[in-house]
Amino acid sequence: MKKNINNKIILLLICLSIFSTSCSDDFTNLEPKGNISYENFWQSQQDAIEATNSMYFYMKDEDMFSRGFFWFINASDDMITGRIKAEADNIKNFNITGDEGYIYWMYPQSYKIIRRANDIIRNVPAMDIDENLKNRLLGEAYFMRGFHYFWLAHSYGDNGENGGVPIITEENMDDEAGSYSRPASVIENYSFIVEDLTKAADLLPLFTEYNTEDYGRAHKDAALGYLAKTYLYWGQYDASKFDLAVKYADAVTNSGSGRALIDTDNPDEDYRLLHSHLNNWTSEYIWSVDSGVDDGSKLPGVMLENKGWGKYNGWGYYTPTEELYEEFEEEDPRRGVTILNFGDEFKYFGETRRYQSENSLSGFQFNKYMYEYGMENPVGTYLNTNGDNPTTTYNVPILRYAEILLIKSEALIMQGKNGDTPLNAVRNRAGLPLISNATMEDLKHERRVELAGEFANRHFDLVRWGDAQEVYSKPLHGRIYEDRSNPDSPYTSEIVWPARSFDPSSMHVWLIPNRVIESSGIPQNKGW
Repeated sequence: MKKNINNKIILLLICLSIFSTSCSDDFTNLEPKGNISYENFWQSQQDAIEATNSMYFYMKDEDMFSRGFFWFINASDDMITGRIKAEADNIKNFNITGDEGYIYWMYPQSYKIIRRANDIIRNVPAMDIDENLKNRLLGEAYFMRGFHYFWLAHSYGDNGENGGVPIITEENMDDEAGSYSRPASVIENYSFIVEDLTKAADLLPLFTEYNTEDYGRAHKDAALGYLAKTYLYWGQYDASKFDLAVKYADAVTNSGSGRALIDTDNPDEDYRLLHSHLNNWTSEYIWSVDSGVDDGSKLPGVMLENKGWGKYNGWGYYTPTEELYEEFEEEDPRRGVTILNFGDEFKYFGETRRYQSENSLSGFQFNKYMYEYGMENPVGTYLNTNGDNPTTTYNVPILRYAEILLIKSEALIMQGKNGDTPLNAVRNRAGLPLISNATMEDLKHERRVELAGEFANRHFDLVRWGDAQEVYSKPLHGRIYEDRSNPDSPYTSEIVWPARSFDPSSMHVWLIPNRVIESSGIPQNKGW
C-alpha cells in the first residue's frame, strides 16, 4: 500500500494496541502515551485515515502472512517443513502444547487488528469529515474485522464441543478483562463475518476506482470474495449455504471491476507471469500482502533454497512433496511453475541455472515465488536488501480469482449441480482437456494443483472435506539424489515424513495459545 504512517500514528498504535499480561487488555487498555490519548485523537480527517492505515500493519508481519498461518498449511500433504526444526516438526505432526512461538502470535495479533477496526467503527461515524471518505474508511474497518475473524474462526472454532471464538465488537470492547466468552458454535462467527463483509461490500469502492497510492486497501471485490469463501466454509455445517457461495462468487465476476483469469492462450507464459510482480494489481489478484523491497510478506524468501546458493539468504522452509509433484497431470504447465525438480532450468540473479539442492529434504522447491530472483542484480530493486527480511516486489496472494471460480464449482457440485464451467475455465487457462460432469474428486484435484503453496489452505480443505485422517495416515515422499550437487544425479523415492496420527474429533481445530487461555479465561480446545 502506498501510504506513510507518521510518528502520530505510531503513538496511536502504542496507545490502542499495547499487549499486556491480560488477553482482554488488548481490547481495553487505553492508557495515553506521550501527548496523544484515545480521547483527543479522533478529531481530524487525517486522524481517521491514520487509524485506518494502522489496521494493515500486521498483514506484513512474519507471524501472520509470511509464516504464521502458513505453519497450519504446512501440516498438509503438499509440503514438509524443509529444515530440521523441532518446533516446526511438532506442529506438522499435531504434537503441540500451546506454547509454541511459531504459532502463538496469529491469535492475539488478529484481535489487535479487530480492536483497531472496532475503534474506527465506533468513532468515525460521528466525525465531521468527507462523507465518501467516511464510508470508505468504515468499509475498510468492516472488511479487516471480518477478514481476521474468518481466519480465527476456521482455525480455532467448530460446531461441536469447542464452539467459536470470542466476538469483540465496538459495543463490548470495553467490557471487563476476562469477561469474554466463546459462542456456542463457530456458526455464530460465520454469521458475524457475513454481516461485516456485507457492510464492507456496500461501503467500499471497486479496486478500479482507487488511485495507485491507495492500492492495497480493502475493496468491494475482496469483501465479496470472502463472503463466497465464508459461505463455502459454512457449508460444512449447513448445506444451504453453498447456494450463497455461488451467489457471491458470481458477484465478484459481475462487480464491474473486470475480474478475469490471466489468459492469453499461452499457458506456459500465462501461469508463470501470473506469479510475479507484473500482475500484482491485475484482474486475478483479489487480496494479497502488499509487498516490496522494504517490507511485505517474507514467504518468497522463506521458501527459497537455504542460503540461496550463496547469493541470498533463503530460509529453506516449506518444500514440496513428491505426492504434490505427482498430482499434476503430465502435460500441466502449472507443475513447472509451481515446483522446481532436479534438472529444471530457471533464472536466478540473471543466470540460467539447473535446479539442484544440497539442502532440500524432499528434493524439490516451490517455484511460484521465484520470478523476482531471476532478475540480474535484483537486490534493492526486486528483493529486500536485508536477507533477514526477504521480501520481494511480488504481492503474495491470499485470494485469487481462480479460487473464486473453484469456490463456485465446488458449491455447485455440493448441491448436485453442474460445476463444469468455472472449473474448466481454470483448466482451460492451463491448456488442459476440459472435464464433463465434474465430481468432487475432480474439484479436489483442481484446487490442489492450482493453489498449491498458497494461503488457500490445503490443510483446512482436507479437514472440512473429512479427508485429513486418511491422507495423513500415509507417509510423504521425496526424491533423494545420490549427488545433491549434480542435477543429473539418479534418485530414489524415499519417505521424508512418516505417517501421522490425526484425530478428526479434536485436531480439526488448532490449540489456542496457552498464554491467551491463561489471561482471558476462555476454555481451551478439547482433546489435545
